[in-house]
Amino acid sequence: MSLRDFTVYDVICRNAQIYPHQEALVFRNVRLTHKQFKENCDRLATGLLAAGIQVGDRLGVIAQNCDEFMILYGAASKIGAIVLPINWRFQPDEVEFVLNDCTPKLVFAGPEYRPMAEELSRKLNFVERWYALGGGDIPSGFRTLGSLYSDSGGCPVPDLSSDTGFVIIHTAAVAGRPRGALLSQSNIVHCSLQMIESNGLGPEDCFICLLPLFHIAALSMAMAVMQAGGKNVIVERFDPELVLDLIGKEKGTTLVHFAPILQMLMDKYEEKGRSPDLSSIRNVGGLDSPENIFRFKDLVPQARFWTGFAQTEAMPVTGGFMEERPGSAGRPSLLAKVALFDDYDHEVPVGTPGEICVRSPVVFLGYWGLAEETAYTFRNGWHHTGDIGRFDEDGYLWYVKRKAEKELIKPGGENVYPIEVEKTILTHEAVTEVCVIGVPDKEWGEAVKAVCVIKTGESLETQDLIEFVASKIARYKKPKFVVLVDSLPKTPEGTIDRDQVKKEHGGKY
Repeated sequence: MSLRDFTVYDVICRNAQIYPHQEALVFRNVRLTHKQFKENCDRLATGLLAAGIQVGDRLGVIAQNCDEFMILYGAASKIGAIVLPINWRFQPDEVEFVLNDCTPKLVFAGPEYRPMAEELSRKLNFVERWYALGGGDIPSGFRTLGSLYSDSGGCPVPDLSSDTGFVIIHTAAVAGRPRGALLSQSNIVHCSLQMIESNGLGPEDCFICLLPLFHIAALSMAMAVMQAGGKNVIVERFDPELVLDLIGKEKGTTLVHFAPILQMLMDKYEEKGRSPDLSSIRNVGGLDSPENIFRFKDLVPQARFWTGFAQTEAMPVTGGFMEERPGSAGRPSLLAKVALFDDYDHEVPVGTPGEICVRSPVVFLGYWGLAEETAYTFRNGWHHTGDIGRFDEDGYLWYVKRKAEKELIKPGGENVYPIEVEKTILTHEAVTEVCVIGVPDKEWGEAVKAVCVIKTGESLETQDLIEFVASKIARYKKPKFVVLVDSLPKTPEGTIDRDQVKKEHGGKY
């Protein structure tokens, strides 16, 4: 570590020094102070070193949220290991792809995912050991995470740079395969600084972590609240009644959500006679309809809604509270230089749409194992987000759309690229052509719709196709709506005219 490095583990050490008796982590009946959290991270880090884990080695995790998940993040930050959190909504083939992509030495599986992990353990020879995380029965050949904890100080702790890799999060499949975005410890620290500044976070804050810890939204806010000296209350899996009770009991100040979570919380709150007390809530971030936001404001008037533009590869780029400029994505974040470029990488004037590009210490290190894609994304010294926006005269960013090359659908906060769904649908023997688009959805914000042409002489039930897709890739990627047509519109070059498909089918369920 050089004179000017500062890592995630340094955050943990600082908290243990200045907030030793203040609570840092709560999960079920487990309550850890900042000092106790550091001690747990230290003991697990020692065990990982003794197990042969070196700087840059990956640690795969497929599990629901729990205290051990957060401790694993902390231990990895001390020794320079890279956590590979896997979306537990993935189908087994997708999980296998992610593991093959990043070849972790150790894999940690929660109770629900151990049968799948047990099957994969017979196929993936690069995984040296498999561990059970989060309690439950232990399959043959697996060890408990607790068996890794060690008080021995025999292994030297590596000297780390802030640019050491910390986490690989697989983003949606742009070209039909997920890409692992590698974030450094510096990325996380600087992301936290921006979120602390924009949300006014401090040691009195309490984050109710109800989104999964494989998602950048949950991880980034948990790390920001930790860096501010606050408390993270970990929710294993979203349950509206439990979340409301935890807000009241733990005096939760901060929430991050995706549709339809907010609506479910409000429905349960009114069902319970507007209890428990939600007056501690100050900051709410996430994606939802204006209708739900205004309804929540009526129920919890002191809450402020944070908006912004961000992605796994750069968190956050812009931000601010919705009341400042309703409909916008806020202004460039404290440590972000943001510019808009045309297709020739010329900066566009104010008011003109252009690709959102950023220079910032929050920009990720690159896509794991994809040097060419990384170089293209970072061309001309800017991170190109693939999203189009425009600036107004006061410097507020207004989101316009995705670039055609990175067409994206967001059902309930998850990322779905049409090409991945299209490739899956085209493996069905009855389908000859397909165009997948996003359509408005009241419950989830946006839904997947497939417009299909079937082969002459074939028949197809739309529900059968939906279940076919769900059996191949994560269920959140399956179409909610399927339309069968005789033909799809074409461009002069003979390719499917996606814009015309959107005009004909985009506003219809």
